[in-house]
Amino acid sequence: MSSKNIESKVENLLKETIKNLGYNLYDVLYEKEGKDYYLRIIIDKPGGIDLNDCEKVNNEINGILDEADYIKEQYFLEVSSPGLERNLRKEQHYKEQIGNEIKIKLFKPIENKKELIGILEEYNNGEITIKVDEKTIKINSNDIAVAKTIFNW
Repeated sequence: MSSKNIESKVENLLKETIKNLGYNLYDVLYEKEGKDYYLRIIIDKPGGIDLNDCEKVNNEINGILDEADYIKEQYFLEVSSPGLERNLRKEQHYKEQIGNEIKIKLFKPIENKKELIGILEEYNNGEITIKVDEKTIKINSNDIAVAKTIFNW
């Protein structure tokens, strides 16, 4: 099963349980780092997430994941917050950030740049519109390697 497939199945499996605990399931990532696999459950709530929140969700979902047995490899389960600078991977993530400054790293350059910083103006059918230095640029989400919010201190 592909990483995307596992992420989708785990998200569908855990979404209600996490919601019932009082949290939003922000994202699910299944990644290999070196020889180890990680299942990362990213949760959020108004006011932010602390260690107790992560522990509470971890304890609640561990058995559910074991019972579902979607992942055949040994993996490490991590429950965490999306942080101040959040990765934007889903339509909902982008839509929540319209009007805010974001940073985009591209697979291939657009206008001779592989990294853009600007105001997210729109997300529509897999295409984002970002305003960079008074110039409006449309980017297909498939061309984006990484997109994240920017937290200005």
